[in-house]
Amino acid sequence: MWINPEEVLLAGALWVSERANPFFILQRRRGHGRGGGLSGLLVGTLDVVLDSSARVAPYRILLQTADSQIYWNIACGSSRKEITDHWEWLESNLLQTISIFDNDEDVTTFVKGKISGIIAEENRPKQGEDQEEDCGKFREAELKMRRLFGMPDEEKLVNYYSCSYWKGRVPRQGWLYLSVNHLCFYSFLLGKEVTLVVQWTEVTQLEKNATLVFPESVRVSTRHTEHFFSMFLNINDTFKLMEQLANIAMRQLLDNEAFAADRSLPKPGKTLKNVSALKRDFDARAKNERYRTMFRLTQDERLDGHTDCTLWTPFAKMHVVGQLFISNNYICFNSREEDLCQLIIPLREVSIVEKADSSSVLPCPVSISTKNKMNFLFANLKDRDFLVQRISDFLQRTPDSSWGDTSPLSPIGHSTSSSASSAGSESIHRGRQYHLGLPTASQCLLQLYHRNTPEDLGPKAMKEKMKEEAWNIHFSEFGRGVCMYRTSRTRELILNGIPERLRGELWLLFSGAQNEMATHPGYYGDLVEQAMGMCSLATEEIERDLHRSMPEHRAFQNETGIAALRRVLTSYAHRNPGIGYCQAMNIVTSVLLLYCPEEEAFWLLVALCERMLPDYYNTRVVGALVDQGVFEDLTRAFLPLLYEHMQELGVISTISLSWFLTLFLSVMPFDSAVLLVDCFFYEGIKVIFQVALAVLHDNMDALLSCSDEGEAMTILGRYLDNVVNKQTVAQPIPHLHALLTSGDDPPLEIDIFDLIKSSYEKFGTLRSDVIEQMRFKQRLKVIQSLEDTAKRSVVRAMMTESAFSIEELEELYCLFKSKHMTSCYWGSTSSAAERHDPSLPYLEQYRIDPVQFTQLFTVLAPWVCGGHTKTLSARLFRLLDQNQDGLVNFKEFITGLSGMYHGDMTEKLKLLYKLHLPPALCPEEAESALEATHFFTQDVPRESSFLSDLDISGQQEVTSGDEEKDGGGDSEEKKEEKVKDYRYYLRMWAKEKEPKTETIKDLPRMNQEQFIDLCKTLYNMFSEEPLEQQLYHSIATVASLLLRIGEVGKKFNNGSKRSDSAAAQAQPPDPQREESDESQVCQALADAQLEPAAPQTSEEETKDNTSVSSYSVVSSGSLQCEDIADDTVLIGGGEQRRGSVLDVDWSITFEQVLASLLTEPPLVDYFERKRDIQIKMATCKAQRAVERQTSSTSDHELPQHSI
Repeated sequence: MWINPEEVLLAGALWVSERANPFFILQRRRGHGRGGGLSGLLVGTLDVVLDSSARVAPYRILLQTADSQIYWNIACGSSRKEITDHWEWLESNLLQTISIFDNDEDVTTFVKGKISGIIAEENRPKQGEDQEEDCGKFREAELKMRRLFGMPDEEKLVNYYSCSYWKGRVPRQGWLYLSVNHLCFYSFLLGKEVTLVVQWTEVTQLEKNATLVFPESVRVSTRHTEHFFSMFLNINDTFKLMEQLANIAMRQLLDNEAFAADRSLPKPGKTLKNVSALKRDFDARAKNERYRTMFRLTQDERLDGHTDCTLWTPFAKMHVVGQLFISNNYICFNSREEDLCQLIIPLREVSIVEKADSSSVLPCPVSISTKNKMNFLFANLKDRDFLVQRISDFLQRTPDSSWGDTSPLSPIGHSTSSSASSAGSESIHRGRQYHLGLPTASQCLLQLYHRNTPEDLGPKAMKEKMKEEAWNIHFSEFGRGVCMYRTSRTRELILNGIPERLRGELWLLFSGAQNEMATHPGYYGDLVEQAMGMCSLATEEIERDLHRSMPEHRAFQNETGIAALRRVLTSYAHRNPGIGYCQAMNIVTSVLLLYCPEEEAFWLLVALCERMLPDYYNTRVVGALVDQGVFEDLTRAFLPLLYEHMQELGVISTISLSWFLTLFLSVMPFDSAVLLVDCFFYEGIKVIFQVALAVLHDNMDALLSCSDEGEAMTILGRYLDNVVNKQTVAQPIPHLHALLTSGDDPPLEIDIFDLIKSSYEKFGTLRSDVIEQMRFKQRLKVIQSLEDTAKRSVVRAMMTESAFSIEELEELYCLFKSKHMTSCYWGSTSSAAERHDPSLPYLEQYRIDPVQFTQLFTVLAPWVCGGHTKTLSARLFRLLDQNQDGLVNFKEFITGLSGMYHGDMTEKLKLLYKLHLPPALCPEEAESALEATHFFTQDVPRESSFLSDLDISGQQEVTSGDEEKDGGGDSEEKKEEKVKDYRYYLRMWAKEKEPKTETIKDLPRMNQEQFIDLCKTLYNMFSEEPLEQQLYHSIATVASLLLRIGEVGKKFNNGSKRSDSAAAQAQPPDPQREESDESQVCQALADAQLEPAAPQTSEEETKDNTSVSSYSVVSSGSLQCEDIADDTVLIGGGEQRRGSVLDVDWSITFEQVLASLLTEPPLVDYFERKRDIQIKMATCKAQRAVERQTSSTSDHELPQHSI
């Protein structure tokens, strides 16, 4: 690449000059290319250790002048070809021009200006791309990564680090390259090279640890090996980036979502040294994720910046130190001291932002006023003017009336126009499924249920009123609504229980669902209209579970509650088809409807499924399995003795799934569990972990004495059944499980408030960031475990349908899936989402398109056909693609491969025969009019009765036709009897349902053009065989025999169809035409032959003339004139080729092809030979390593060791 001219004082140090002229020198770095000796090894080692090869490419071109000792570096190259192209351009374009200059300074100035102009011209089309943001050193490192590891341009480097890779007990100092899809390491020390490439999708464990053997290292584990890296300059930064990349890979496995760079990142004010645009993207993603989690904001919210400041808290009469966060829709504050104060101000609520007067007590203050008359005062702001300007900019983009129009959260797969058209509409449409006139549109189910009950004046009711009064005092002091100050006092009130009247409002506030609902008016109503009435697997499951949702509660014993539940669940399934519906969602949603109107319950469900319980309710409940693993780790950390015993019994994995999926609502009395939901919406998942640990701790002694799983589950079940809420106002709802399992002795009751208090006292040290770290570790393990389960299921299903062994099927599945995954990030003709459907059975989930299929076929297929391989692959793809969706699943792929490897000779030949007939042939390959007509009318049966002597495939049709004619003579009584015999129709129906076994007689006939193509394929298949010449001769013999058979069939066909008058005028058969047909085949064989065949001198060539002659296939000129036999057809002559035309009446059957091939022992041996796919699979797996070696051979003539 051309570079801006740089001064070089020592042109010869560490460099070898290879070419020179009076003005330019082409140099190669010592240690690259051939030879170099000890100095080359030392320089190569130095380059790797000091990363000089990232700054200095192995080739360069210098500008020199006779009178100066200063050289100018004007070009560098990573390969000899690249630098040679630059050298030739200089010689042809600049050398003559600069030779006429008199002054050396003018030469230097001219060349420098020319090179700078070229660079500017090259960079012009790249404006706006990521490469423009990356510094030169980073681009050099990215080019080096692609060269060393054979990566395509689509593979983007995120960052690279100097580190040591432990190979055995020996550390190898080198460079770790972290790209979007791969972890790569390269080391070159004293002639020994280490190359490592690991796909992120193969990583099963990623840990940062410090031991005596490996000081502060990162361990990267895959299914088969472990890799240790240490001696990082900043191990924490490296490990965080590794975590992000592994998370993206797991998301790719889970949802098939490939990484997409964020194009809307603001450009840095100055060029960041050694930081790529992708690294900035990843850093921004990490900050955005922490910001959204901290304040429960939506997934589209992006942090613009944050700064230190103080907030005046009127309730405490003091300034609280913390950080101010600004994003596109919110201003947020979080105190430095945990739980002291948190604040969320939506910009839609802001009315005034102004600078207040500065003073020594209150420097640089900013006042923000909201529409509900609240005022917030921030001070100690470093760049107040810039901050106010940013807030003003965001406020201008936040119109009050068009939030619904700009919403990105439309139903997946639907446009936003329908929701936008009715956004903010207040009209009530009585014909709509959901309208404001419905009882549940404005009231929660508990309000409807308690509407006519007399007012309770008992002690419990008074306690409830006291709670309400405490919250009212809190609202007056700390504010009410989304802008409320959230403090430790707020948590205390929640732990004491939220009053029933305020529960829905506060759930909506603390979960962040209130913000989503406020910014999407009319969205739910339109979604209901779109979803209701549509039938899918999700709606069927919803209907089945509607009456199982809290059936003991009176609110769901009537159609009002059931209808509201149906609308919410169906709407969400329509909004997010990726989740659809999962069991346990009905239980959670029914509780939400008890305390919230219908639309609020919907947005709470959105917050639960998409933010607070990520991946909990997808098809494989991955999120719940992840948290189950986290719970096991927490049990091991806090309750080690109990953990060991429970692991022996296998209890933890059994009990915890239902606890997390339903937030204890299905295992605990409703009035008690709803208090845990209160805490969950405020604190998040850590409360559920705390309570689960407290439950195990309270039952530790009983659990340690258990001898089996059933006993332990009974103990825990009874304990949870008797967790009671003694403060509840409503009548206690009987818990069905408690009624069924209660014994004779009255059980000991546990107060839910005591349980929650105990959980905070014993396990309150749990932190959300620690839980997220543990979740990451478990996510790798769970998703890879699910992938292994899927692989085992596929292998078991395919064992009965193919002859491959278990190990072979597992390897093939991994190769098939790897090809699918590679295409997700390196491009494909179809999108990944089209080729992966998690709702399908495991056998059909991963699908590949024709391009990927050809890549696998070329490496794995036993039939190597040279340049004809791609054509054969495309035909096999069309043959296997039975539903014609342009995709082939694993089952279809194995079916085709198994036929080629494990079928008998007849099956292999039948497959090969089918590959030269429609539907394997594409329309372009069906050139003749007859063939094209057949291709588009293949459902029309052919007339084959005239070939009864050569092909009996039509006998069944004739027989069935005769039966129908015979049946026409039946009496009316027999017809009536047959009608009445229903068993006859059942047998006929069953017979129709049975899969019809295809026989060789069912195969259609092959015309001459298809036969010529078949001969080409066979001829290409034998090019690498040891008995190549014998096979060629056998094919020529078989082709000649089949030509004669086709001619006989044609004559018979013409004779049977010709009328008497036509027969009188018929011309005798033209021997030149027959010879022309044969020459057409022979010419095709010669065209397909890679090398001229050697002359055959066996006795078989001089058989008696009464037998069918064997035609030797040779090219004209390969034999002398006296060597050419009478029965040898010369091919290669232009005149005979031009006179050759295809005979549309000529055809043969598969039986004739099979019978002819059986007469040649070399062909029989070839097709009956058992072939081992293990070698092919090993080649396929090693293909990436081979590519890497090939890509770097030009620079390092040293043996490469790929690990």
